[in-house]
Amino acid sequence: MGGRRRRGEAVRRILVRCPNHAGDVVMATPGLAALREAHPQAEIVAHLPAPLIPLLEGAGLVDALWAIESRGRGLVALRREAARIAAHRFELGIAIPESISSALLMRLGRVAHVVGFARDPLRAALLHERVRADAGWGRRRFVSRERFVLRLAEATGAGIAAGPPRLRLGTTAAEAARLEAALGPLGSSLAALAQSPPIVLAPGAGFGEAKQWPAESFAALGDRLAERGAPIFVVGAPGEEALVASVARAMRVRAFVLAGTLDLGALKSLLSRARLLVANDAGARHVAAAFEVPSVVFFGPTSVAKTPDNLDQVEILETDHACRPCYRRRCPIDHRCLRSLSVDQAEQAAARAIARLDRPAPAPRASAGDTAG
Repeated sequence: MGGRRRRGEAVRRILVRCPNHAGDVVMATPGLAALREAHPQAEIVAHLPAPLIPLLEGAGLVDALWAIESRGRGLVALRREAARIAAHRFELGIAIPESISSALLMRLGRVAHVVGFARDPLRAALLHERVRADAGWGRRRFVSRERFVLRLAEATGAGIAAGPPRLRLGTTAAEAARLEAALGPLGSSLAALAQSPPIVLAPGAGFGEAKQWPAESFAALGDRLAERGAPIFVVGAPGEEALVASVARAMRVRAFVLAGTLDLGALKSLLSRARLLVANDAGARHVAAAFEVPSVVFFGPTSVAKTPDNLDQVEILETDHACRPCYRRRCPIDHRCLRSLSVDQAEQAAARAIARLDRPAPAPRASAGDTAG
């Protein structure tokens, strides 16, 4: 049934296997927008890990969001998920992750035409159409994830607009309500955030501790930024509660702590209301960029060369140590790449980020249904 799809051929059902990490999902949104524009009548289904689904809610980019049910759950779960895909009779599948499993699931699900990049023969054999990557990208794919996904969308007939790719996120009333519920026990509210937009510190990084600027440095910076009169929020994903608590305890001023209590939809709602985000090179900084919120971002073991787009409101802090970028999850030496970045440097970067805006703090970018707050 599969084979090479003719360019311009209309499709009715498209399955997009989205990335596995929050930041990568956000950076995939320009490609999803291009796909939506190229196939306005098609039903587009985004397939992604369940915790990441709220990222795409309210953006209007796809028609349905399916949670991946089979990942890491064995053969029975794989067959069950393949049967669900097969029942939907997708004509086009775009496998964004370069894993064998993402392409295999689409083939088991009888997707008629599967498109993707491939770095190994088995993955290539599972694709109906292998998209060629630029030689300059290298094995580590030193290209922005935005342009990586746009290339895949282009291979399916999508046109690519001139100019830099722009991130696309939205918020919903339900997400605002969940944020309001989390704020109440802290003595805050959406109305309070509207009156005094918060400065948000995000000291975690799902990739590993090598990405994390020291907790004590986050605490010292939080105290200094509090002098600007904005409330300080310290946020973290599930599993980062201890890290977030250590930052808050080390601060002299009171910080509002939201660790493990916000899903990604409520986090979107918070960040869309923020005056500033201070974060490591992790998912939160991409969410903030989508809402044009000023940010200070620390780069240690990773390279900004892989994420060079959507940096208009971002102050990048990095060092020139010879050992970076190493892409290690744990530093085998003394973590010099991030420990040598001082609180003074971060405070100056924060001042520049805030001063660069010649307008008030951005209001939440909401979907049509978001009336809360």
